[in-house]
Amino acid sequence: MSTVTIFGGSGFVGRYIVEKFAAKGHLIRVAVRNPIAANFLKPLGEVGQITPIQASILSTKDVENAMAGSDIVINLVGILYEKGSQTFEAIHVEGARCVAEKAAELHIPVFLHMSALGAKKNSRSRYASTKARGEEVVLKHFPEATVFRPSVIFGPEDAFLNRFAEMARFSPFLPLIGGGKTRFQPVYVGDVAECFLKAAFKKESRGKTYELGGTEIYTFKQLMAYLLKTIYRKRLLLPVPFSLARIMATFAQFLPTPPLTPDQVELLKSNTTVSSKALIAKDLGVHVKAMEALAPFYLKRYRPGGKT
Repeated sequence: MSTVTIFGGSGFVGRYIVEKFAAKGHLIRVAVRNPIAANFLKPLGEVGQITPIQASILSTKDVENAMAGSDIVINLVGILYEKGSQTFEAIHVEGARCVAEKAAELHIPVFLHMSALGAKKNSRSRYASTKARGEEVVLKHFPEATVFRPSVIFGPEDAFLNRFAEMARFSPFLPLIGGGKTRFQPVYVGDVAECFLKAAFKKESRGKTYELGGTEIYTFKQLMAYLLKTIYRKRLLLPVPFSLARIMATFAQFLPTPPLTPDQVELLKSNTTVSSKALIAKDLGVHVKAMEALAPFYLKRYRPGGKT
């Protein structure tokens, strides 16, 4: 039995990773800003097995207290848009540095880090460039860290298929930013979680980077067409040039939960597909599942009348 500290464990991917490690009997500390809001994770394990604790990845004291005595540390903390002090630079770079540096100082045996496909230092997207720099600082301080780069992640609580399915309930059209030509390789959240579990106990994964994608590659237009077919709705697929999308995003970014930001528009200019030369889920013994086999089960609630 190992003690596992998971930074950002209450998020979309985090809850699945918590469940995977809990099922194997490990003790789990879920390091989050608001531990009360993370209490929903406790029923995923036995009494006392999962403990939410308060910690900011920008506080060396919090980070040290959270991971002291741990066998495995996992950093999942990331943001899709900036808000106040929650900037890409602070979270993806400085936060990652803080966690990796402290893990090294405390001689934590295993460190796993979540990045993203498309992470590039020279990217015009601040999200992508800071994700790449985050990888760099993690490996600088903890060379044996295992890094994961997933494509778009789908699952019951995802913010991708669910967002557009909800939009399709009320809007007569769905926007195809940049003409819908951007390519994705959606990967199931449960498979991502399984990769983390496998890598934690696989010595060969130390210091390696894995790119995680699903069984198929889709253009954005193909994904939207699949979504509409799955939820039994007919909507116009409207091409929106990147220039117009950026103007729309300039205003939308000021909403409490921005549906689109200029940085996300920039991000959509790059494909997020697995390289033919990369280590993948299969190298960890994980066989990824097809989107068509799983997505209909949670998308059916968006069908007219919630029909199955």
